Amino acid sequence: MKTYKFLASSLTALMIFSAQAKDMKVGVALANFDLNFISILRSQMATELKEENLTGQLVDAKGDVALQVQQVDDFINQGVDAIILNPVDTQGVQPMMSAASRAGIPLIFVNRKPEVKLPAGMAYVGSDSALGGEMEMEALAKKMNYKGNVAILMGALSNEEARERTRATEAVIAKYKDMKVVEKQTAKWQRNEAVDVVSSWLLNGTPVNAIAANNDEMAIGAIMALNQAGNKEILVAGIDGTPDGVKFVQSGRLTLTIFQDARGQATGAVKVTRALLDKKPVETYNWIPYQTITPENFRQFQHAGQSR
Repeated sequence: MKTYKFLASSLTALMIFSAQAKDMKVGVALANFDLNFISILRSQMATELKEENLTGQLVDAKGDVALQVQQVDDFINQGVDAIILNPVDTQGVQPMMSAASRAGIPLIFVNRKPEVKLPAGMAYVGSDSALGGEMEMEALAKKMNYKGNVAILMGALSNEEARERTRATEAVIAKYKDMKVVEKQTAKWQRNEAVDVVSSWLLNGTPVNAIAANNDEMAIGAIMALNQAGNKEILVAGIDGTPDGVKFVQSGRLTLTIFQDARGQATGAVKVTRALLDKKPVETYNWIPYQTITPENFRQFQHAGQSR
């Protein structure tokens, strides 16, 4: 009888161990692999998933909302244990949230904050978009001696980041009586788009003293357009602190950028995912702080944006 009890208890322990040792799968749906910041996010996330002994499947929505919804449905049908989502459209997340809730699968948003309230089993890891825009414009306004005309390069307007950074930028400018917004247009986060937009502004002849871009890629595009026009007087600022952005600060052409910690966001998202899988309590909103990068301190950020 004792032998049977021993075997039964051993079998139970083995079953518990097997459940704990189960290969946990995480589906990672990213908005667009081609975006510089998301490329860093993706690389670090892949590394972090391995360190947490999680099997990750990373997919590219290529900026297509419908494709991303389908990708999340595919993850659910495949029976993943959790989903990390970097949404194409921060206002279009409800179908994916509802699908994950019905399936009882934890959903963790990263980098782009959904514009709906998050229920239990869901969390956000990223930075405060409005604060990034505010920090960028306050630092740029100081460089302008709080006077002059500002042009704003906006990201894709489907993103909360673009709208909130722009709103904060405009709020800072409104505080100073000798400053005003003279141009404002989206370049969809893209360097080439920004070249075209800024070239158009220069052809229009509108007096511009500084350009505040919602990200580094558009800021670099602005600099390229200014270089083509032989204009080195206009100040340019960006956000993200990508390796390319830091190089442009080092060269003196990018006045400043606001470091958004892609590695920190990626690591944080995977840590929160692991906690949810382990049924541990997590904060609904997990904020990763910004830092300002200038020609005086760029060296400490030269490797910060790169994956390990």
